[in-house]
Amino acid sequence: MVTRTRNTGRTPGINPGLTLLFALVGGVGVGNLYWAQPLLGDIAAEQGVLPGTSGLLVTLSQVGYALGVFLVVPLGDTLNRKRLIPIIMLLCSLSLGGCVLAPNFTVLLTTLALVGFTNVAGQLLLPLAGDLATDEQRGRVVGTIASGFLIGILLSRMVSGIVADIFGWRMIYVAASGMMLVLAAIMSRAIPVLAPRNRIPYGRLLRSVGEAVVRYRSVRIIAVLGAALMCVFMAFWTGLTFLLGADPFSFTASQIGLVSLFGVAGVLGAQITGRVYDRGWSVPAIGIGLAITLVSIAVSGLGGSSIVAVLVAVSLLSVGVQSVLVLLQTMMVSIDSAARSRLNTALIVGNFIGGAIGSTLAAILWQVGGWATVMSGSSLVVAFALTIWFIHKRRALSEFTKTSSMSPAANDVSLQHERRDLGDTRAT
Repeated sequence: MVTRTRNTGRTPGINPGLTLLFALVGGVGVGNLYWAQPLLGDIAAEQGVLPGTSGLLVTLSQVGYALGVFLVVPLGDTLNRKRLIPIIMLLCSLSLGGCVLAPNFTVLLTTLALVGFTNVAGQLLLPLAGDLATDEQRGRVVGTIASGFLIGILLSRMVSGIVADIFGWRMIYVAASGMMLVLAAIMSRAIPVLAPRNRIPYGRLLRSVGEAVVRYRSVRIIAVLGAALMCVFMAFWTGLTFLLGADPFSFTASQIGLVSLFGVAGVLGAQITGRVYDRGWSVPAIGIGLAITLVSIAVSGLGGSSIVAVLVAVSLLSVGVQSVLVLLQTMMVSIDSAARSRLNTALIVGNFIGGAIGSTLAAILWQVGGWATVMSGSSLVVAFALTIWFIHKRRALSEFTKTSSMSPAANDVSLQHERRDLGDTRAT
Protein backbone atom coordinates (compact mmCIF):
# COMPACT_ATOMS: atom_id res chain seq x y z
CA MET A 1 0.00 0.00 0.00
CA VAL A 2 1.31 3.44 -0.89
CA THR A 3 1.24 6.00 1.88
CA ARG A 4 -0.10 9.31 0.74
CA THR A 5 1.79 12.37 1.82
CA ARG A 6 -0.55 15.02 3.13
CA ASN A 7 -0.88 18.02 0.82
CA THR A 8 0.34 21.01 2.83
CA GLY A 9 -0.04 23.53 0.02
CA ARG A 10 3.75 24.13 -0.01
CA THR A 11 4.58 22.36 -3.26
CA PRO A 12 7.53 23.74 -5.23
CA GLY A 13 5.29 24.68 -8.13
CA ILE A 14 5.82 24.33 -11.87
CA ASN A 15 8.55 26.33 -13.57
CA PRO A 16 7.87 28.62 -16.58
CA GLY A 17 9.80 26.43 -19.01
CA LEU A 18 7.74 23.33 -18.27
CA THR A 19 4.55 25.40 -18.35
CA LEU A 20 5.43 26.66 -21.85
CA LEU A 21 6.27 23.12 -23.00
CA PHE A 22 2.87 21.92 -21.78
CA ALA A 23 1.29 24.84 -23.65
CA LEU A 24 3.17 23.88 -26.84
CA VAL A 25 2.11 20.25 -26.65
CA GLY A 26 -1.47 21.27 -25.93
CA GLY A 27 -1.45 23.72 -28.84
CA VAL A 28 -0.08 21.20 -31.34
CA GLY A 29 -2.47 18.58 -30.03
CA VAL A 30 -5.60 20.69 -30.24
CA GLY A 31 -4.57 21.72 -33.75
CA ASN A 32 -5.02 18.09 -34.77
CA LEU A 33 -8.75 18.52 -34.23
CA TYR A 34 -8.98 21.59 -36.46
CA TRP A 35 -6.68 20.97 -39.43
CA ALA A 36 -9.68 19.90 -41.49
CA GLN A 37 -11.93 22.85 -40.71
CA PRO A 38 -10.76 25.31 -43.42
CA LEU A 39 -10.23 22.39 -45.82
CA LEU A 40 -13.81 21.13 -45.89
CA GLY A 41 -14.44 22.53 -49.36
CA ASP A 42 -11.22 21.06 -50.79
CA ILE A 43 -11.84 17.65 -49.24
CA ALA A 44 -15.47 17.63 -50.38
CA ALA A 45 -14.42 18.41 -53.95
CA GLU A 46 -11.76 15.68 -54.00
CA GLN A 47 -13.96 13.06 -52.35
CA GLY A 48 -17.10 13.92 -54.32
CA VAL A 49 -19.34 14.74 -51.33
CA LEU A 50 -21.51 17.74 -50.50
CA PRO A 51 -19.98 20.55 -48.41
CA GLY A 52 -22.51 19.84 -45.64
CA THR A 53 -21.46 16.19 -45.63
CA SER A 54 -17.79 17.12 -45.30
CA GLY A 55 -18.72 18.81 -42.01
CA LEU A 56 -18.93 15.28 -40.60
CA LEU A 57 -15.13 15.21 -40.62
CA VAL A 58 -15.11 17.81 -37.85
CA THR A 59 -18.03 16.15 -36.07
CA LEU A 60 -16.42 12.69 -36.00
CA SER A 61 -13.12 14.03 -34.74
CA GLN A 62 -14.99 15.80 -31.92
CA VAL A 63 -16.92 12.63 -31.05
CA GLY A 64 -13.70 10.61 -31.07
CA TYR A 65 -12.07 13.21 -28.84
CA ALA A 66 -14.94 13.10 -26.35
CA LEU A 67 -14.69 9.29 -26.19
CA GLY A 68 -10.92 9.48 -25.73
CA VAL A 69 -11.27 11.99 -22.92
CA PHE A 70 -13.86 9.80 -21.18
CA LEU A 71 -12.02 6.49 -21.61
CA VAL A 72 -8.38 7.59 -21.36
CA VAL A 73 -8.05 10.81 -19.34
CA PRO A 74 -9.38 9.35 -16.03
CA LEU A 75 -6.35 7.04 -16.11
CA GLY A 76 -4.31 10.12 -15.20
CA ASP A 77 -5.63 9.77 -11.63
CA THR A 78 -4.13 6.29 -11.26
CA LEU A 79 -1.42 5.53 -13.87
CA ASN A 80 2.08 6.97 -14.25
CA ARG A 81 1.60 10.03 -16.45
CA LYS A 82 5.29 10.15 -17.34
CA ARG A 83 4.63 6.97 -19.35
CA LEU A 84 0.95 7.40 -20.24
CA ILE A 85 1.26 10.80 -21.94
CA PRO A 86 4.09 9.93 -24.38
CA ILE A 87 2.37 6.63 -25.28
CA ILE A 88 -0.93 8.31 -26.17
CA MET A 89 0.96 10.93 -28.20
CA LEU A 90 2.68 8.15 -30.17
CA LEU A 91 -0.69 6.55 -30.94
CA CYS A 92 -1.99 9.94 -32.12
CA SER A 93 0.98 10.24 -34.47
CA LEU A 94 0.10 6.87 -36.00
CA SER A 95 -3.57 7.90 -36.40
CA LEU A 96 -2.56 11.11 -38.19
CA GLY A 97 -0.45 9.01 -40.53
CA GLY A 98 -3.58 7.00 -41.32
CA CYS A 99 -5.28 10.18 -42.59
CA VAL A 100 -2.49 10.60 -45.15
CA LEU A 101 -3.17 7.14 -46.58
CA ALA A 102 -7.01 7.24 -46.44
CA PRO A 103 -8.25 6.10 -49.89
CA ASN A 104 -11.85 7.36 -49.56
CA PHE A 105 -14.17 9.53 -47.48
CA THR A 106 -15.38 6.69 -45.24
CA VAL A 107 -11.83 5.70 -44.27
CA LEU A 108 -10.94 9.36 -43.70
CA LEU A 109 -13.89 9.68 -41.33
CA THR A 110 -12.64 6.65 -39.43
CA THR A 111 -9.04 7.81 -39.18
CA LEU A 112 -10.07 11.29 -38.03
CA ALA A 113 -12.23 9.70 -35.33
CA LEU A 114 -9.12 7.78 -34.22
CA VAL A 115 -7.11 11.01 -34.25
CA GLY A 116 -9.69 12.52 -31.92
CA PHE A 117 -9.67 9.46 -29.65
CA THR A 118 -5.87 9.46 -29.24
CA ASN A 119 -5.45 13.24 -29.17
CA VAL A 120 -5.98 13.66 -25.41
CA ALA A 121 -2.44 14.37 -24.17
CA GLY A 122 -3.34 18.02 -23.53
CA GLN A 123 -6.22 17.03 -21.27
CA LEU A 124 -3.86 14.81 -19.29
CA LEU A 125 -1.37 17.68 -19.01
CA LEU A 126 -3.85 20.20 -17.57
CA PRO A 127 -4.62 18.18 -14.41
CA LEU A 128 -0.91 17.36 -14.14
CA ALA A 129 -0.14 21.08 -14.23
CA GLY A 130 -2.81 21.58 -11.57
CA ASP A 131 -1.01 19.03 -9.38
CA LEU A 132 2.42 20.60 -9.94
CA ALA A 133 1.29 24.22 -9.49
CA THR A 134 0.96 25.93 -6.15
CA ASP A 135 -2.42 27.31 -5.13
CA GLU A 136 -1.18 30.84 -5.78
CA GLN A 137 -0.04 30.15 -9.37
CA ARG A 138 -2.70 27.66 -10.54
CA GLY A 139 -4.86 30.19 -12.36
CA ARG A 140 -1.88 31.69 -14.21
CA VAL A 141 -0.49 28.26 -15.11
CA VAL A 142 -3.78 26.94 -16.46
CA GLY A 143 -4.34 30.25 -18.27
CA THR A 144 -0.94 29.95 -19.97
CA ILE A 145 -1.57 26.37 -21.06
CA ALA A 146 -5.05 27.28 -22.25
CA SER A 147 -3.47 30.11 -24.27
CA GLY A 148 -1.35 27.47 -25.97
CA PHE A 149 -4.51 25.56 -26.82
CA LEU A 150 -6.05 28.68 -28.33
CA ILE A 151 -2.95 29.55 -30.33
CA GLY A 152 -3.03 25.99 -31.65
CA ILE A 153 -6.64 26.41 -32.76
CA LEU A 154 -5.89 29.72 -34.47
CA LEU A 155 -2.66 28.69 -36.17
CA SER A 156 -4.00 25.28 -37.21
CA ARG A 157 -6.57 26.87 -39.50
CA MET A 158 -4.06 29.25 -41.03
CA VAL A 159 -1.27 26.68 -41.44
CA SER A 160 -3.54 23.97 -42.84
CA GLY A 161 -5.01 26.39 -45.37
CA ILE A 162 -1.60 27.55 -46.60
CA VAL A 163 -0.16 24.02 -46.75
CA ALA A 164 -3.24 22.74 -48.57
CA ASP A 165 -3.05 25.49 -51.19
CA ILE A 166 0.62 24.67 -51.89
CA PHE A 167 0.94 20.92 -51.35
CA GLY A 168 -2.61 19.56 -51.05
CA TRP A 169 -4.61 18.84 -47.93
CA ARG A 170 -2.92 15.51 -47.07
CA MET A 171 0.47 17.12 -46.46
CA ILE A 172 -0.72 18.82 -43.26
CA TYR A 173 -1.33 15.39 -41.75
CA VAL A 174 2.18 14.29 -42.72
CA ALA A 175 3.61 17.26 -40.81
CA ALA A 176 1.27 16.80 -37.84
CA SER A 177 2.20 13.13 -37.49
CA GLY A 178 5.90 14.03 -37.42
CA MET A 179 5.40 16.78 -34.86
CA MET A 180 3.53 14.50 -32.48
CA LEU A 181 6.26 11.87 -32.76
CA VAL A 182 9.00 14.38 -31.88
CA LEU A 183 7.02 15.88 -29.00
CA ALA A 184 6.27 12.42 -27.59
CA ALA A 185 10.01 11.81 -27.32
CA ILE A 186 10.58 15.20 -25.64
CA MET A 187 7.75 14.70 -23.16
CA SER A 188 9.05 11.27 -22.12
CA ARG A 189 12.08 13.09 -20.70
CA ALA A 190 10.54 16.42 -19.61
CA ILE A 191 7.68 15.19 -17.40
CA PRO A 192 9.04 15.00 -13.84
CA VAL A 193 9.19 11.72 -11.93
CA LEU A 194 5.92 11.51 -10.05
CA ALA A 195 4.95 9.78 -6.82
CA PRO A 196 3.32 6.37 -7.47
CA ARG A 197 -0.46 6.16 -7.27
CA ASN A 198 -2.63 3.30 -6.15
CA ARG A 199 -4.37 1.43 -8.92
CA ILE A 200 -8.15 1.76 -9.11
CA PRO A 201 -10.20 -0.82 -11.06
CA TYR A 202 -10.92 0.65 -14.51
CA GLY A 203 -14.69 0.23 -14.29
CA ARG A 204 -14.78 1.93 -10.92
CA LEU A 205 -12.58 4.72 -12.26
CA LEU A 206 -15.03 5.45 -15.08
CA ARG A 207 -18.06 5.23 -12.78
CA SER A 208 -16.46 7.77 -10.47
CA VAL A 209 -16.57 10.38 -13.25
CA GLY A 210 -20.36 10.23 -13.15
CA GLU A 211 -20.31 10.12 -9.35
CA ALA A 212 -18.34 13.36 -9.30
CA VAL A 213 -20.97 15.02 -11.51
CA VAL A 214 -23.74 13.81 -9.18
CA ARG A 215 -21.93 14.74 -5.98
CA TYR A 216 -20.86 18.31 -6.80
CA ARG A 217 -23.47 20.82 -7.91
CA SER A 218 -20.75 23.14 -9.17
CA VAL A 219 -19.45 20.37 -11.47
CA ARG A 220 -22.86 20.09 -13.16
CA ILE A 221 -23.18 23.84 -13.66
CA ILE A 222 -19.62 24.16 -15.02
CA ALA A 223 -20.16 21.21 -17.40
CA VAL A 224 -23.40 22.62 -18.83
CA LEU A 225 -21.87 26.05 -19.41
CA GLY A 226 -18.80 24.54 -21.05
CA ALA A 227 -20.88 22.39 -23.41
CA ALA A 228 -23.00 25.38 -24.44
CA LEU A 229 -19.92 27.52 -25.16
CA MET A 230 -18.25 24.82 -27.24
CA CYS A 231 -21.48 24.29 -29.19
CA VAL A 232 -21.49 27.97 -30.13
CA PHE A 233 -17.76 28.06 -30.85
CA MET A 234 -17.86 25.10 -33.24
CA ALA A 235 -21.08 26.24 -34.92
CA PHE A 236 -19.52 29.64 -35.56
CA TRP A 237 -16.29 28.33 -37.09
CA THR A 238 -17.90 25.56 -39.13
CA GLY A 239 -20.48 27.98 -40.49
CA LEU A 240 -17.82 30.62 -41.10
CA THR A 241 -15.93 28.21 -43.36
CA PHE A 242 -19.03 27.87 -45.53
CA LEU A 243 -19.72 31.63 -45.44
CA LEU A 244 -16.23 32.70 -46.50
CA GLY A 245 -15.98 30.02 -49.17
CA ALA A 246 -19.19 31.21 -50.88
CA ASP A 247 -20.18 34.47 -52.60
CA PRO A 248 -19.54 37.34 -52.06
CA PHE A 249 -16.22 36.36 -50.40
CA SER A 250 -15.12 33.19 -52.28
CA PHE A 251 -12.02 32.88 -50.08
CA THR A 252 -9.44 30.16 -50.61
CA ALA A 253 -8.57 27.73 -47.80
CA SER A 254 -5.48 29.77 -46.87
CA GLN A 255 -7.50 33.01 -46.76
CA ILE A 256 -10.08 31.38 -44.51
CA GLY A 257 -7.24 30.25 -42.26
CA LEU A 258 -5.84 33.78 -42.05
CA VAL A 259 -9.19 35.08 -40.80
CA SER A 260 -8.76 32.96 -37.69
CA LEU A 261 -5.75 35.06 -36.67
CA PHE A 262 -8.18 37.78 -35.60
CA GLY A 263 -9.06 35.43 -32.76
CA VAL A 264 -5.65 36.11 -31.19
CA ALA A 265 -7.42 38.49 -28.81
CA GLY A 266 -8.62 35.38 -27.02
CA VAL A 267 -5.02 34.58 -26.03
CA LEU A 268 -4.86 37.83 -24.07
CA GLY A 269 -8.27 37.06 -22.61
CA ALA A 270 -7.08 33.64 -21.41
CA GLN A 271 -4.06 35.19 -19.69
CA ILE A 272 -6.13 37.86 -17.96
CA THR A 273 -8.81 35.44 -16.80
CA GLY A 274 -6.18 33.18 -15.24
CA ARG A 275 -5.32 36.08 -12.96
CA VAL A 276 -9.00 36.87 -12.45
CA TYR A 277 -9.41 33.36 -11.09
CA ASP A 278 -6.49 33.79 -8.70
CA ARG A 279 -8.24 36.89 -7.29
CA GLY A 280 -11.54 35.06 -6.73
CA TRP A 281 -13.62 36.86 -9.39
CA SER A 282 -14.46 33.84 -11.54
CA VAL A 283 -18.25 33.81 -11.37
CA PRO A 284 -18.93 37.47 -12.32
CA ALA A 285 -16.26 37.22 -15.03
CA ILE A 286 -18.10 34.25 -16.54
CA GLY A 287 -21.22 36.38 -16.91
CA ILE A 288 -19.21 39.12 -18.64
CA GLY A 289 -17.65 36.58 -21.01
CA LEU A 290 -21.06 35.17 -21.94
CA ALA A 291 -22.36 38.69 -22.63
CA ILE A 292 -19.38 39.40 -24.92
CA THR A 293 -20.08 36.14 -26.76
CA LEU A 294 -23.71 37.13 -27.33
CA VAL A 295 -22.62 40.52 -28.70
CA SER A 296 -20.21 38.80 -31.10
CA ILE A 297 -22.97 36.54 -32.42
CA ALA A 298 -25.24 39.56 -32.97
CA VAL A 299 -22.50 41.45 -34.84
CA SER A 300 -21.72 38.49 -37.08
CA GLY A 301 -25.36 37.68 -37.76
CA LEU A 302 -26.28 41.23 -38.73
CA GLY A 303 -23.08 41.91 -40.67
CA GLY A 304 -22.55 38.62 -42.47
CA SER A 305 -21.99 40.34 -45.81
CA SER A 306 -19.24 42.60 -44.42
CA ILE A 307 -15.75 41.23 -43.87
CA VAL A 308 -15.10 44.00 -41.31
CA ALA A 309 -18.10 42.89 -39.23
CA VAL A 310 -17.00 39.27 -39.51
CA LEU A 311 -13.48 40.09 -38.29
CA VAL A 312 -14.82 42.11 -35.36
CA ALA A 313 -17.10 39.20 -34.48
CA VAL A 314 -14.19 36.74 -34.63
CA SER A 315 -12.21 38.85 -32.15
CA LEU A 316 -15.12 39.31 -29.75
CA LEU A 317 -16.12 35.65 -29.91
CA SER A 318 -12.56 34.55 -29.17
CA VAL A 319 -12.32 36.79 -26.09
CA GLY A 320 -15.75 35.82 -24.78
CA VAL A 321 -15.60 32.06 -25.32
CA GLN A 322 -11.96 31.46 -24.40
CA SER A 323 -12.16 33.57 -21.23
CA VAL A 324 -15.15 31.61 -19.99
CA LEU A 325 -13.63 28.23 -20.91
CA VAL A 326 -10.39 29.02 -19.05
CA LEU A 327 -12.32 30.04 -15.93
CA LEU A 328 -14.51 26.94 -16.09
CA GLN A 329 -11.56 24.60 -16.49
CA THR A 330 -9.54 26.20 -13.70
CA MET A 331 -12.53 26.03 -11.39
CA MET A 332 -13.15 22.40 -12.29
CA VAL A 333 -9.62 21.11 -11.62
CA SER A 334 -9.55 23.00 -8.30
CA ILE A 335 -12.64 21.34 -6.82
CA ASP A 336 -10.90 18.16 -5.64
CA SER A 337 -7.14 17.62 -5.96
CA ALA A 338 -7.57 13.83 -5.62
CA ALA A 339 -9.69 13.59 -8.76
CA ARG A 340 -8.44 16.32 -11.09
CA SER A 341 -8.25 14.09 -14.17
CA ARG A 342 -11.75 12.73 -13.64
CA LEU A 343 -13.24 16.16 -13.03
CA ASN A 344 -11.47 17.46 -16.13
CA THR A 345 -12.90 14.46 -17.99
CA ALA A 346 -16.44 15.44 -17.00
CA LEU A 347 -15.87 18.97 -18.31
CA ILE A 348 -14.12 18.08 -21.56
CA VAL A 349 -16.49 15.27 -22.53
CA GLY A 350 -19.35 17.73 -22.14
CA ASN A 351 -17.44 20.40 -24.05
CA PHE A 352 -16.75 18.23 -27.05
CA ILE A 353 -20.16 16.66 -27.16
CA GLY A 354 -21.34 20.25 -27.31
CA GLY A 355 -18.76 20.94 -30.02
CA ALA A 356 -19.91 17.96 -32.08
CA ILE A 357 -23.52 19.12 -31.79
CA GLY A 358 -22.46 22.63 -32.82
CA SER A 359 -20.62 21.40 -35.92
CA THR A 360 -23.57 19.24 -36.96
CA LEU A 361 -26.12 22.01 -36.34
CA ALA A 362 -24.03 24.46 -38.35
CA ALA A 363 -23.99 22.09 -41.35
CA ILE A 364 -27.77 21.56 -41.09
CA LEU A 365 -28.71 25.19 -40.43
CA TRP A 366 -26.45 26.38 -43.25
CA GLN A 367 -28.38 24.30 -45.74
CA VAL A 368 -31.70 25.47 -44.25
CA GLY A 369 -31.09 29.22 -44.17
CA GLY A 370 -27.43 30.12 -44.49
CA TRP A 371 -25.31 32.20 -42.14
CA ALA A 372 -28.15 34.14 -40.53
CA THR A 373 -29.83 30.90 -39.48
CA VAL A 374 -26.59 29.52 -38.02
CA MET A 375 -26.14 32.68 -35.96
CA SER A 376 -29.77 32.67 -34.82
CA GLY A 377 -29.36 29.16 -33.49
CA SER A 378 -26.08 30.13 -31.81
CA SER A 379 -27.67 33.13 -30.10
CA LEU A 380 -30.30 30.87 -28.54
CA VAL A 381 -27.58 28.64 -27.09
CA VAL A 382 -25.73 31.64 -25.59
CA ALA A 383 -29.00 32.95 -24.14
CA PHE A 384 -29.55 29.53 -22.55
CA ALA A 385 -26.05 29.64 -21.01
CA LEU A 386 -26.64 33.15 -19.65
CA THR A 387 -29.89 31.98 -18.08
CA ILE A 388 -28.15 29.04 -16.39
CA TRP A 389 -25.41 31.35 -15.11
CA PHE A 390 -27.90 33.91 -13.78
CA ILE A 391 -30.03 31.33 -11.97
CA HIS A 392 -27.14 29.47 -10.36
CA LYS A 393 -24.40 32.09 -9.95
CA ARG A 394 -24.83 32.59 -6.21
CA ARG A 395 -25.09 28.91 -5.33
CA ALA A 396 -22.31 27.97 -7.75
CA LEU A 397 -20.01 30.56 -6.14
CA SER A 398 -20.93 29.42 -2.65
CA GLU A 399 -20.36 25.71 -3.32
CA PHE A 400 -17.17 26.28 -5.30
CA THR A 401 -15.74 28.43 -2.52
CA LYS A 402 -16.70 25.81 0.05
CA THR A 403 -14.96 22.95 -1.76
CA SER A 404 -11.88 24.66 -3.17
CA SER A 405 -11.00 27.74 -1.12
CA MET A 406 -10.53 26.07 2.28
CA SER A 407 -7.09 25.47 3.69
CA PRO A 408 -5.46 22.36 2.21
CA ALA A 409 -5.60 20.48 5.52
CA ALA A 410 -9.26 21.31 6.08
CA ASN A 411 -10.06 20.41 2.50
CA ASP A 412 -8.41 17.00 2.99
CA VAL A 413 -10.67 16.27 5.97
CA SER A 414 -13.91 17.59 4.45
CA LEU A 415 -13.45 15.68 1.18
CA GLN A 416 -12.16 12.41 2.63
CA HIS A 417 -15.42 10.49 2.29
CA GLU A 418 -16.16 11.97 -1.14
CA ARG A 419 -12.76 10.79 -2.37
CA ARG A 420 -13.43 7.27 -1.15
CA ASP A 421 -16.65 7.31 -3.17
CA LEU A 422 -14.69 8.60 -6.20
CA GLY A 423 -12.37 5.62 -5.99
CA ASP A 424 -9.42 7.22 -4.16
CA THR A 425 -8.20 4.23 -2.14
CA ARG A 426 -4.85 5.71 -1.11
CA ALA A 427 -4.00 5.49 2.56
CA THR A 428 -4.07 8.60 4.72
